[in-house]
Amino acid sequence: MTWAALLLADPSPSLRGLVLRYLMDRPDTDGEVRELKGLQENDPMVMKFLAPQNQDGSFRGGEGGGGSLGSLRLTAQALMGLGYFGLGRDHPAIQRGAQYIFSQQGPDGGFPLINQGVQLDGGEVNEDVKYHMIPLQTALPLLGLAWAGYATDPRAERAYEWLLKEELPQGGWPSGRHKDQYIFPGGYRRLAHSKFGCRTNTTAAVSALALHPDRRTSRAARRGLDLLLAHEHRQAHTLGFEVARIIGVEPPRGGFTYFKRYDLAQILDLCWRIGASLEDLRVGDNVKFVRELQGPYGLWEYKRYPEVSRWITFDILRSLSRLDARTDWLSMEPRTPFQPYPKRPKRF
Repeated sequence: MTWAALLLADPSPSLRGLVLRYLMDRPDTDGEVRELKGLQENDPMVMKFLAPQNQDGSFRGGEGGGGSLGSLRLTAQALMGLGYFGLGRDHPAIQRGAQYIFSQQGPDGGFPLINQGVQLDGGEVNEDVKYHMIPLQTALPLLGLAWAGYATDPRAERAYEWLLKEELPQGGWPSGRHKDQYIFPGGYRRLAHSKFGCRTNTTAAVSALALHPDRRTSRAARRGLDLLLAHEHRQAHTLGFEVARIIGVEPPRGGFTYFKRYDLAQILDLCWRIGASLEDLRVGDNVKFVRELQGPYGLWEYKRYPEVSRWITFDILRSLSRLDARTDWLSMEPRTPFQPYPKRPKRF
C-alpha cells in the first residue's frame, strides 16, 4: 500500500481534497475536488475551528487550548487553520475573522503590542525594561490573514510594510526594541550569524512573506530564510510540529517560544515557496535527513499524535515535489556549527 492510498483513505475531506489538488495536480474544476469542497462544512477538523467564533468575528480558545492568549492571537490562529484546510476568503467565517483582525490594526499598519513587560529567560518580569516593538505583534496576525487569502489586501500590504521597516540591516528580525535600542534574544532562539537576530521573530516574518504571491521571492524573504537555514539543527521529534499546530492538534501556546522548535517540515515548506534550491547543500542535507525518516508505507509518523501523520506526510510530499534542483537562489552564509550558548574564551 502506498502513501496515496493511505492519504486518500483519510476521513477528512479537507485532506483528501488537498492531496488531489497538490499531489495529483487535479484542477479546482475536477468533479471529485468540487465534491470534497462541498463536504468541508461537515468536516470535524473544520467544525472544531468554526465552533468557537464569537459574534464580532473573533475566536476564543477551543479544545486545542490557548485560552490564555488574546482574541487577536486566537483569531489569527483560527484563520491559519481554516486557510490551510483550503477555505478561502469567500467563506463567511473567514470574512468575519479577517475583519476583526483588521479592526485591531493601527494607523502605522502594525498591530498592538499586548504585553510590554519583558519576559526574561528565567521567567521573571522586569517592569523597568519595556519592549516598545516586537515583530511578532504584527507577523502573527499577518500570518493568519495570509493563510486565509488576504495577503494582497491593501490593509495587509500596510502590515507587510510595517514588518519590513523593522528588518535588521543585516537581514532577519530582532527580538524587539526598547525605544531605539535592540534587545538581545535568549540563546535558545538566537539567529545564527546575527548579533540581534531572533529565530522566533524571523521565522514568523519569513513565513508571512512566503505566503505573499510577490513578496515571497523578495530580498527580505530570501535573506531571512538564508539565516534560518544557517541554524542547521536537525531533530526527528520536531518534524511536522507546525502542521500539527496549524490544524489544531498541538496547542498554539507561546510568545517568544512560539517558533522555539526548529521544524524541518516547516523549513522545507519555506524553501519551495521562497525559491531555495537543492543546489544549496543545507537544503539538500535537510531533504536527505527527512527522507530517511519516511516509514515503510510512505508516511512520516508523528508519534505524539499519530492521527496527524497523514497531514504531515501530505505537507512534506508537497514540499519535496516543488523543490527545484536549480534556481537563482544564492546563499551568503558560511556553513559553521551553531551554538545557542557559545562558550566564552577564558581570560587566563
